[in-house]
Amino acid sequence: MMCRKIFLPIALVIFVLPSLSGADFKKGDKLPDLASFKLEGPLPKVEGQVVLLDFWASWCDPCKASFPEMEKLHKAFAARGLTIVAVSVDEKQENMQRFVKSTNVSFPIVRDAQQKLVASADVKAMPTSFMIDRAGKIRFVHAGFHGDQTIKEYRQEIEQLLSEKN
Repeated sequence: MMCRKIFLPIALVIFVLPSLSGADFKKGDKLPDLASFKLEGPLPKVEGQVVLLDFWASWCDPCKASFPEMEKLHKAFAARGLTIVAVSVDEKQENMQRFVKSTNVSFPIVRDAQQKLVASADVKAMPTSFMIDRAGKIRFVHAGFHGDQTIKEYRQEIEQLLSEKN
């Protein structure tokens, strides 16, 4: 009887609570409504767009390398339906602002001050990006930024998603 009293609460923690948290969106899932996470900064319209949702931080060296490349993608594909949303996970707004000033990019940047979106996405590496199709489904996930290899993958995925009909 004692074993059952201990096992039941442990089973609830292990099996039930993770499913209630809403955490861990992944490839194949519908992207949650970004507005529901109360991000700092204006969110662009993403409905009907191919979206590159990128999580980054000012202290992340690969993030620094990825920003100029994402700006090139933005300039090359925005007119065809690509929207890039860069989500800062910086705790201090001034760190994000200093980084943004040094990058000179034109795509939207928001900050996840409450760390709710990054927790929901279960991001384990910086940067991590999600490529979302026009229907709002997460189609590709990238952990880290690996220079030319990642850019090549981004370009192929963007071309594929832009060419698909809803």
